[in-house]
Amino acid sequence: MVLAGYMRILSSEFVRHYLGRMINIHPSLLPKYPGLNTYQRAIHAGDEEHGTSVHFVTEQLDGGPVILQAKVPIFEDDTVEELTARVQDQEHRIYPLVVKWFVEERLAMKDGKAYLDGEALGIHGYAAE
Repeated sequence: MVLAGYMRILSSEFVRHYLGRMINIHPSLLPKYPGLNTYQRAIHAGDEEHGTSVHFVTEQLDGGPVILQAKVPIFEDDTVEELTARVQDQEHRIYPLVVKWFVEERLAMKDGKAYLDGEALGIHGYAAE
């Protein structure tokens, strides 16, 4: 199951039923800024970068293991709209790739970790550092 822009909290029972078979995309470099208003929060905090994360869905909101991230710079005079556009460009680039891996059964989640081709991914997923 692939989620995108689904702004409802899923029940624990539903998530447990599909655990390891459901992915989501979130507009932040998780674990930073789970939840809403990530662009505003990053700009307000004075962050130098922001981005997007594709992750497995778990019962913890935006807390599942990260599969892949993409980063973008935050410029000094950025507006929320400008930052949103840059992040969404990256979302459109990386989500189809992760969905492809998912359909090809190259991804797995076990013991709270994401795996790609049998290799455990780090906390920031495949694109870490």
